[in-house]
Amino acid sequence: MLKIVDKSVIFLCCTSIYLLESAHGLWILPIILALTISSLSSYLESKSIHMLFFIIYSILCVFFSEFLLFIPLILYDVIGHKFRFIYLFTLILIISNQRYLSHRVVFITLAFIALTILLKLRTNSNSELKEDYMKFRDKTSELSMLLLQQKASLVANQDYELNLATLSERNRIAREIHDNVGHILSRCLLQIGALIVVNKDATIKESLNSVKDTLSQGMDSIRTSVHDLHDDSIDLHDQIYALTKEFLFCPIKLIYDISENPDKKVKYSFISIVKEAISNIIKHSSATEVCITLNEHPGFYQLIIGDNGLVEDYITEKGIGIRNILDRVTALNGNVNINIDDGFKIFISIPKEVKK
Repeated sequence: MLKIVDKSVIFLCCTSIYLLESAHGLWILPIILALTISSLSSYLESKSIHMLFFIIYSILCVFFSEFLLFIPLILYDVIGHKFRFIYLFTLILIISNQRYLSHRVVFITLAFIALTILLKLRTNSNSELKEDYMKFRDKTSELSMLLLQQKASLVANQDYELNLATLSERNRIAREIHDNVGHILSRCLLQIGALIVVNKDATIKESLNSVKDTLSQGMDSIRTSVHDLHDDSIDLHDQIYALTKEFLFCPIKLIYDISENPDKKVKYSFISIVKEAISNIIKHSSATEVCITLNEHPGFYQLIIGDNGLVEDYITEKGIGIRNILDRVTALNGNVNINIDDGFKIFISIPKEVKK
């Protein structure tokens, strides 16, 4: 936009002095030609074309002094090019036409050339500043986005570590209850049982039986709580990852995209299915690579286990392992699809709302 303003100012200045000097002969042609070349130069952003236009117009100035008054407008597009001698060349053109021009016109033309140089240098400076600003803004935005991504990653890692610590603590509590309280209650039950056997008093024996029943209920309650804590403390990602680390038959890739631990039934089913699948790969497959993918969708969980092994004479009913997988998924109202076109791939989807 600044270039258009600069050229408009220069064109008006050159036209005004040209008309005031009452040019004769081809008086309208310099105006039309200068305006055309200037417009084409603005449209064609090529330094070589700008220089070609300037050379052609300079040759016309040598033979027709009327064209010389518009040399500042043509000069505008070549200022800043690598050819620094171009300014000196304009002086040569003015000196060569000095006998056809008055001293006032020569002075004004030189002043317009100086004005053109100042305007172009100012515009170039503004363009460079704007470009630097845009680069700085883009870099700042990029850094801001990078910081946000790093922050999100840190928060996710923090949540994961917190969840892992919670699960570990639950597992520790379950072990403590099982090893300490459970054993103490078991000893109490054995001791009360012995007292019931050796005691002959019916009233005391009835009281002891009541105490034994109460301890048994407490033992069952503790056992249930310990099992629930242990089930909750198992992390699906860690269990699947551990299975992949133990798999040495061929390279295996794990893609895990589940935000939170699924229901314990789904969790144990996925673990058992992966165990069964990698066991079948070791026994029956000629695969050279395996991929396990777990995805979470709005309404269901998806497990995909695939390998690139050659499949021959595949029959679902003959495979006990595949039959077990089908039974597990069916029990959770899920779906199983098997594809043997390019290796062996099993697609499993289980709804999030699993019946208790």
